[in-house]
Amino acid sequence: MNVDLTGKVALVTGGSRGLGREMVLAFAEHGADVIIASRKLDACEELADQVRARYGRRALAVACNVGDWAACDALVEAAYAEFGRVDVLVNNAGMSPLYPSLAEVSEPLWDKVLGINLKGPFRLTAAIGERMRTGAGGAIVNISSLAAISPDALSLPYAAAKAGLNALTEGFAQAYGPSVRVNAIQAGPFRTDISTHWPDGFAEAISGRLALGRVGEPHEIVGAALYLASDMSSYTTGAILRLDGGAR
Repeated sequence: MNVDLTGKVALVTGGSRGLGREMVLAFAEHGADVIIASRKLDACEELADQVRARYGRRALAVACNVGDWAACDALVEAAYAEFGRVDVLVNNAGMSPLYPSLAEVSEPLWDKVLGINLKGPFRLTAAIGERMRTGAGGAIVNISSLAAISPDALSLPYAAAKAGLNALTEGFAQAYGPSVRVNAIQAGPFRTDISTHWPDGFAEAISGRLALGRVGEPHEIVGAALYLASDMSSYTTGAILRLDGGAR
């Protein structure tokens, strides 16, 4: 079965770089118009220009901090004002800042990590999922993390947020089925621009825990994203798909 997203509109948060960028380009290549959201409008506009030039698809760039409830609502309104619909929502925006120790995690850092990784996806899924449910249906894809089931001391607030995102995935699948499918990609380590901030030796150390013996490349998110965003996954909802190179 070929993936055909012609006539669909896909919204990707954190869409201007890394895994988000790869998904935006893949959706456009397979026929979808796209909404690219991130905190940096210039980066979103640059990618939107590439989508228009390369694939001839419509592309809307929107600046949005998904940790802000009102900003999420404004993003939804902008998307529906431009396209009248959203068929695919990808909650990809995330962050996991470093901290010196668990005791030194500040309340603002905690709130920021939970806001971007959990509060934003909740609000966007509720707002867009409800419109999908009362309309033509759709697909929602949450980008979770291996940290949700294998947390460590270096990213505990992030791990807690992603565990919450897994719970939201299953709960929203029940709430908005049968016309809206809600699934998650539980991603392992990928060599995106964020990986430049990994501690020395981290990539080598974690590769030893992976059956494939290496971290992922950004384009390797595409197959799973296209599957969950398209009719190929018509009988898949509430699923947490591990995409981690065989972590143990």
